[in-house]
Amino acid sequence: MSDSRKWVDVRIATYNIHRCRGLDRRTDPARIARVIKDIDADIIAMQEVIGAGPAGTVDQAQEIGALTGMGWVMAPARELRGHIFGNVVMSRFPLRSHAQRDLTWRVCEHRNVQRVDIDFDGRILHLFNVHLGTALMERRYQAGQLAAYVHHKRAPGPKVVVGDFNEWSRGLATRLLSQKLKALDLYPHLKKRRTYPGVFPLLHLDHIYYEGELELRKVELVRTRLSLMASDHLPLVVELRIHF
Repeated sequence: MSDSRKWVDVRIATYNIHRCRGLDRRTDPARIARVIKDIDADIIAMQEVIGAGPAGTVDQAQEIGALTGMGWVMAPARELRGHIFGNVVMSRFPLRSHAQRDLTWRVCEHRNVQRVDIDFDGRILHLFNVHLGTALMERRYQAGQLAAYVHHKRAPGPKVVVGDFNEWSRGLATRLLSQKLKALDLYPHLKKRRTYPGVFPLLHLDHIYYEGELELRKVELVRTRLSLMASDHLPLVVELRIHF
């Protein structure tokens, strides 16, 4: 992007990879990497990723990053069988900084939101990658915390919030987030919007919110033979024009 241009086109995907465990019950990070390469996105926000653990064991984040050739950063939410476990953002553009905020509610499973600042020739996009809980009141609490974190005055400029929101109807979390953020309307772009479960999707759990001057140019729900088997979610991909 030249210094004189005040906008950039970017392709962003959100993908719950389900610990790389496919519907055939095989755990295969290389298969997830093939799905990601086929998507050909500039930025991938992944949920349910197994990271570093005991020496000699598989680090899914590292393996997928190596196979795709993309830079990445992880935000662990908890430990899973001796490994860190949580969200990962991968990018073809430089990752300038990253942080995370705890969204855990009471005694429910530990959750967080990952924030990554992505550099487009000196112009910063703040990307938030989230995986909300499965309980109704849990999501309501998390939605409020998420909206406050996204609105933080120390993060000015365009923002995109993506991930698995675990909400398939216009519930409490959706209504609260829609009051604070703009929701990308997928209905004019997709006849099929359901992303879970992968091979026969019945629910629309993966969503995209934003703040700032963004134009939605294209939306894709990736329904290939490979993606239908690789995880219990389908990747949701958007092409955005971001005005800085």
